[in-house]
Amino acid sequence: MERNIIMAGFGGQGVMLMGKLLGYAVNGSSDQGITFFPSYGAEQRGGTANCYVVISDGQVGSPMPQAADDLIVLNQPSLDKFADHLKAGGTLFVNSSIVKNIPERADITVVAAPVTELSIEMGSEKVLNVIMLGVYVGCTGVIAEDIMLDTIIKKLGKKESMIAVNKAAFLKGLEIGKKAAGKQ
Repeated sequence: MERNIIMAGFGGQGVMLMGKLLGYAVNGSSDQGITFFPSYGAEQRGGTANCYVVISDGQVGSPMPQAADDLIVLNQPSLDKFADHLKAGGTLFVNSSIVKNIPERADITVVAAPVTELSIEMGSEKVLNVIMLGVYVGCTGVIAEDIMLDTIIKKLGKKESMIAVNKAAFLKGLEIGKKAAGKQ
C-alpha cells in the first residue's frame, strides 16, 4: 500500500506543520516508509504553500507523486493549482469556509469542512490546520487517532495554553471526518 497526499494552502495556514505532524506520527508508530517534501519560496509571502507526504508499506519510490490519492486544500488558489493532480478514486479535502469553486468530478469523493470558521469559533485561527488534520485522519483512518493526538500534543505542547485548543481542534476535525466517511 502506498498513499500519496498533497497538502496546500496559503503561506501561514500551517500546511507544512500539518504534513510534518502526519509524518512524525507515522514515523514514530509504525514501520511504514514516509516522506515529507515541502515547497518553500515565494509561497511564504501569501502564495500557495504546499507539501507532499507519501506513506508506504515499503520504501518510498518518489517523494513527489505524479498523482495524489488525497488532496487537502485550504484555499481556492491551491485547489486551482492541484485539482488535476488528484487521481480518479481519490479524495479531495476542502476548507469550505473559503474554497467555493469545487470541480464537479464524478470520479472523486469531496469532503468539505469549514475549518476557518471553526477555528475562529474556537478562538484561534492558528488551529485550522489541526482541524483539517483531524478531518483527514477521521475520514481515512490512515493512522490511529490516539497516536495522531499524542503526536499533536507532544509537538505543539510547548505552550501549555495551546494544548487544550489543539486537542479540541483535532477532536472536532475527527468528528467531521468520521461523519463524512459514515463511521458515526
